[in-house]
Amino acid sequence: MILKGGFSKPPFLFLHSMKTSSTKRNIVLSILFFLPVVFLLMLYPAKHNYEPLNIVNNNVADIANFYSDRGDTIVLKDYITVLGFFGKSPLNRSIAASNLKELVYDKFKGFKKFQIVIVIPEGAEKQIIELKKDINTYEDLKFWHYVYGTEGEIKMLYNKLKANERLNEDLATENVFIIDKDLNQRGRIDGRSKKDIEANKPKYSIYSYNTIDVAQIKNMMSEDMRILFTEYRQKRKGKFDDSNTRRAKELIDNNE
Repeated sequence: MILKGGFSKPPFLFLHSMKTSSTKRNIVLSILFFLPVVFLLMLYPAKHNYEPLNIVNNNVADIANFYSDRGDTIVLKDYITVLGFFGKSPLNRSIAASNLKELVYDKFKGFKKFQIVIVIPEGAEKQIIELKKDINTYEDLKFWHYVYGTEGEIKMLYNKLKANERLNEDLATENVFIIDKDLNQRGRIDGRSKKDIEANKPKYSIYSYNTIDVAQIKNMMSEDMRILFTEYRQKRKGKFDDSNTRRAKELIDNNE
């Protein structure tokens, strides 16, 4: 091949250049072809296998009448809340607090409008100071709140929740509840696993999550929280079909 100026380009260089161009072109074409396919495969599970987290109870009472240890007013409305009751001896709930911190708070603290609210009877403020030393080791848990109320106020709040057990005499429970932005309690109307369904085991509902059961918090509750955040994200984008949520409300109304 004769180049400008009378110099010739060696044949092997010319062939190498052609092979390189051909290879680059094939790579680009492959990317352009497979990229949309991969994108659609990623969207498919989210679009076809996604089901919203069930509403298991409506009209949860808000907590504006409770006071916070930080002096500000804490409410449930417009927040996705993990609600717990640590009772008169909150130091006895240090394992529950640690599990919540490590498996729930640390995972979801980056989401907007997320909070953990722990209800405490008046008079246990000093124990909360000690509890904070145990779990606030490296950071200020600014989305984690302790709120205080009278025994009557705490019982009234708890009685507005759907639960399988009562508060103990200490006004505490090992279970926590998921409350959405509209003061609905979330959970699972059918709490069976795929294996349970295949084995035709009877249905049961999940109203709360046991903070001592690490597997339940790490797997079931974390998954349910992720689903709820996905629901609100899709609502903001106008892509959420609310028919499943309406059906869940109808099931609640029919069972009451």
